[in-house]
Amino acid sequence: MKKRLAMILALTLTFASMLAGCGGNEETSENTDGDKTETTAEFPEKKEGDTFTVGFDQNFPPMGFVGDDGEYTGFDLELAQEVCTRQGWEFVPKPIAWESKDASLNSGEIDCIWNGFTMNGREDEYTWSDAYLDNQQVFVVRTDSGIESEADLAGKIVDVQTESSAQAALEDNPELSGTFGNLQIVPDYDTAFMDLESGAVDAIAMDVVVARYQIEARDADFTVLDYEIASEAYGIGFAKGNEALRDVVQKTLEEMAEDGTMAEISTKWFGEDITTIGK
Repeated sequence: MKKRLAMILALTLTFASMLAGCGGNEETSENTDGDKTETTAEFPEKKEGDTFTVGFDQNFPPMGFVGDDGEYTGFDLELAQEVCTRQGWEFVPKPIAWESKDASLNSGEIDCIWNGFTMNGREDEYTWSDAYLDNQQVFVVRTDSGIESEADLAGKIVDVQTESSAQAALEDNPELSGTFGNLQIVPDYDTAFMDLESGAVDAIAMDVVVARYQIEARDADFTVLDYEIASEAYGIGFAKGNEALRDVVQKTLEEMAEDGTMAEISTKWFGEDITTIGK
């Protein structure tokens, strides 16, 4: 019996040792009293030749989308490409499902979320760059709809993209959204604009930067209402604790702002420099 107990104890200790060795890329530290402290992830330093994978919504022009040539393009992606060029990294644009963005980031599938990503209300969820654009949430309607203010949306159907800042802003403003006939959640703004063009909905709640680009690109008779649902700032979201990579990207953006490259890219996409870094 004693031999059997000794064998069972030895097997148990061996198994526990094997489990302890399966820690991934995380460290658990102990304080002077031997108590466990919070587990923190490790982030390897980016070196020249390494990949830099940017997670983005491919249906979010002009920030990130599929161009007429079938290639990924957009304002945010051009900024990211320039950062990679200066750092000697290989730029990898990675389209993601917006509702799965956190899983993609935390699994290491992507290095950051860079896609008109609103910082407001998410300040503690990511390690952020400084804000590089200011933005507002607005309504887009057909010009001939007779809708001239937010009050005219009472009883109307409004589209909004799932997991978007516009959705969050409307959920935080039930006095307004409660007047709608229906608030429809759609997967992307391409769907929303098709709904608006067809008359299936009366309005879209969305980012003004994207709205103005979409209106010009579609050459459609749409209007942005003179009403601000909410204001916000765009930043680049890194995994919580990944300050080292954030700092490299931030410093490079500041250099791009100082030498005029950021203003050139902004003017290409928006007709003027609307960036905020260094201002």
